[in-house]
Amino acid sequence: MAEKRTARKIILYIAAFVFLGVLLYAGRGWFYGAQTIHELLTENKHLKGAISNLTQEEQIGYAKVISQEHQDGKLFSTIRFVETARNDRLKKVLEKDYRIEGDIIHFDALIIKFGEKMVMDGKKKALYLWRRVYSENTAPEKGLVIEEPDKEPQRYSDLLKLLPVKERNLFWTSIWELANEPDKLKEYDIEAIYGNVVYSKLKEGFIYAFKITPSGQLYPETEPEM
Repeated sequence: MAEKRTARKIILYIAAFVFLGVLLYAGRGWFYGAQTIHELLTENKHLKGAISNLTQEEQIGYAKVISQEHQDGKLFSTIRFVETARNDRLKKVLEKDYRIEGDIIHFDALIIKFGEKMVMDGKKKALYLWRRVYSENTAPEKGLVIEEPDKEPQRYSDLLKLLPVKERNLFWTSIWELANEPDKLKEYDIEAIYGNVVYSKLKEGFIYAFKITPSGQLYPETEPEM
């Protein structure tokens, strides 16, 4: 009996050591992942240079109504959303059509603001990423996707071209996770990561241009379609 108890203890000790080894290995992987994004944001000169090259933007896209029709007593709007290039607002980098119930349409974007220390020229910069579109009849989390989450946005496809693909992917997949860590935002001189939703009642015959205020906020500006 004593020999059996001793054998069981040995097996339990071995199992405990194996379990601790797995935890340490997983923790090491998490640590190095965190260290990598830390190094990327604090030491990578190519990233700092890319952010420094961001220019002040006045318009980042527009939308228009293709058609509106009633079905089963409900109004449906077919809209076309166009995302424009950073340096040329007449150049399209993304174009999608959506059929949405209603005519009051919400456009959801994520904004990252970088402080003066994060960039080489000492001027504050910002990134604007489109997330989704939805109507007042739809919950935001059920909105239709504009840009795929955690992937490199179309309008910034050339921004990090000097970085290896692995580092580019790391930046886009990790940057949003910092939104809930204010201490790290301060450490990396990222002033804010937040959402900005704009909405308007859309009608046929008009262009709804998405403009940016001097403080970095989005707003829609209505123009007759030519």
